[in-house]
Amino acid sequence: MTVHHLNQLLLVSSLVLLIAVAAVRISSRSGLPSLLLYLGIGVAMGQDGIGNVSFSNAELTQVIGYAALVVILAEGGLGTKWKEIKPALPAAVVLSLVGVAVSVGVTAAGAHYLVGLEWRQALIIGAVVSSTDAAAVFSVLRKVPLPSRVTGILEAESGFNDAPVVILVVAFSTAGPVEHWYHLVGEIALELTIGAALGLAVGWLGAFGLRRVALPASGLYPIAVMAIAVVAYAAGALAHGSGFLSVYLASMVLGNAKLPHWPATRGFAEGLGWIAQIGMFVLLGLLVTPHDLAADFWPAIVIGLVLTMVARPLEVVISLLPFRMPWQEKALLSWAGLRGAVPIILATIPMVNGIADNRRIFNIVFVLVVVYTLVQGPTLPWLARKLRLGEDSASASDLGIESAPLERLRGHLLSVSIPEKSRMHGVEVSELRLPVGAAVTLVVRDEKSFVPLPSTVLRHGDELLVVATDPVRDAAEARLRAVTEGGKLAGWLSGNGGPGRGRRPSR
Repeated sequence: MTVHHLNQLLLVSSLVLLIAVAAVRISSRSGLPSLLLYLGIGVAMGQDGIGNVSFSNAELTQVIGYAALVVILAEGGLGTKWKEIKPALPAAVVLSLVGVAVSVGVTAAGAHYLVGLEWRQALIIGAVVSSTDAAAVFSVLRKVPLPSRVTGILEAESGFNDAPVVILVVAFSTAGPVEHWYHLVGEIALELTIGAALGLAVGWLGAFGLRRVALPASGLYPIAVMAIAVVAYAAGALAHGSGFLSVYLASMVLGNAKLPHWPATRGFAEGLGWIAQIGMFVLLGLLVTPHDLAADFWPAIVIGLVLTMVARPLEVVISLLPFRMPWQEKALLSWAGLRGAVPIILATIPMVNGIADNRRIFNIVFVLVVVYTLVQGPTLPWLARKLRLGEDSASASDLGIESAPLERLRGHLLSVSIPEKSRMHGVEVSELRLPVGAAVTLVVRDEKSFVPLPSTVLRHGDELLVVATDPVRDAAEARLRAVTEGGKLAGWLSGNGGPGRGRRPSR
């Protein structure tokens, strides 16, 4: 490749990226998941489009797609809050295992008996479309806050069900007879166990090291966090476990470990996640040949109807039988099973393995994802409002705390941003009642900084610098979060030092 060709490639790539970034704004205004716009860019650039770029390398698409999925799962895990996902974890695990089995069986039966596909092709499609995409769901629910249990189930399900689905698709796409079902169950259980164990171990070790080693530059922390996430995936995959589950769990451990320079790390991960999604969707759009989709349009519609109206509700009802949940939440969970990038990427596996009718499988999955995302995406906020599942958005925003270790001084410097709706507004510095060994040393207000007095009243938009010694670092952060949620009386009205809930102090 010459320098001239490299310059042309950089120019085209930059233009595509700028168009994709503008598409994010269009997506947020229209309520459509951004994946459709990125796919549209790829289709427009590819065959039958204005770019007329001929691209048919399914193996390269699969490799890049897997790499992008690692980044996307890492970003999702880093943003998962343990306190929100913990109550929903049992239901999400059952939905990710039992629900996947129900969805694969029902969808494959519909593809076989209603569309006439061979059982192998039907099982592949059933497995491919059984993976949900939380990014697609949350992109259309930004303006409709859901109960934490529903949000937790959707988020955890999308992180957990990728692993068993990948195992099933690979098994069904292997040449020769399909293994007995009990062999698949044992293989899935073993790979999930290995992946979960390695993911938790790598995440804990990575968090332990990052909290105790002061790196020479703050910009190295985001890189180190993403590197640990990739190590988790590689360790899980090399140990014949589920690398996708490993990277998700490792990232979730890191995201809840109160790491130094966390806001910068979170922003870096979000940026990488967007780049991964944009590149992956554009590449998948390039792989499509639009004039070949017409023959598989109606089969995709029929299979999508079976998946959306029968398989998904049935898997939700069966999986959540042991859990007491209102029918409204089950109804929303049934309709919120949006499919995103994962099914389209998994549809390249039979293409790489040379399974019969592999191009038809890819076309059916592509049409199904696009059409039913167009139908389900814009109607999700409406359904949430009709089911009266929107929560009060007036609750306090999460307190932004960034921590930097002071290795030689055996302490931490906490940078605290007071958000809108925080109940820390109007609280005096002395009323924070920070533990001994922690103190507010500086306040930045209206781009001016000053050393606060004990009587200084805090305001929305203030940024605080809090110095805390190692032994009280966690207690100081817990106290700041308690005040931002419960106000100056937090701790007086609850026995655990958290925000008051109307209880008397324990004697």
